[in-house]
Amino acid sequence: MLLAKIADIGSNPVAFTFFIGCMAMFASSVFFFVERGSVDKKWKLSLLVSALITGIAAVHYLYMRDYFMATGENPTAYRYIDWILTVPLMCVEFYLLTKLAGATKTLLWKLIIASTWMLVAGYIGEAFSDGSTSHSVTWGMLSTVGYLYVLYTAWFGEVAQLAANSKSEVIEKGVRALAWFVLVGWAIYPVGYMCMDGGWLNTAFGWTSQNVDLFYNIADAINKIGFGLVVYNIAISESN
Repeated sequence: MLLAKIADIGSNPVAFTFFIGCMAMFASSVFFFVERGSVDKKWKLSLLVSALITGIAAVHYLYMRDYFMATGENPTAYRYIDWILTVPLMCVEFYLLTKLAGATKTLLWKLIIASTWMLVAGYIGEAFSDGSTSHSVTWGMLSTVGYLYVLYTAWFGEVAQLAANSKSEVIEKGVRALAWFVLVGWAIYPVGYMCMDGGWLNTAFGWTSQNVDLFYNIADAINKIGFGLVVYNIAISESN
């Protein structure tokens, strides 16, 4: 039974990305947690948040893999439960990195609210889709409002300005790297969103829920692990 299940995972590219994603997230979580002992005290919380992001994702990927293998369907509910926990934590990293330069809790809450809005609107558009393009487009556009706020704040707004005023080249470059993740890495998710029933890529090319999962899994690995590695580089460089 176990060998048959392993064979099924190996022959299914989507199931394989679930499996690899789970292992990669778990390994990253252990790495970030252990490396907290290698950085200065002021950066320990940042690495703990990175470990939490990938650790939460690893647990959810285990459940999502099993759900996908059992049903062959997109584990939408599990996916958004994961995101509603991890994406705001990714925004918390912006606050922690610029806190020493004067970032306030007001900025923190604005980023959390914007990212939560983005996810709630996206969930409504995906989980309650009636198969019509208008439904997915409407809620997709509403979700984009939250995304654009985070993107603007990271590139030109308060986060970017605080990073520039931090008088640390490492922090400034690190925040800019995270801003690139928001611009490029987060842009992978809409590709998966448009593969669902009623989405543009589903209508135009017949891409199905398996394509949704494939794009989402790739985006998660790039963004969550990548975010953590950038934060680790900042922490270890500043500590040294």
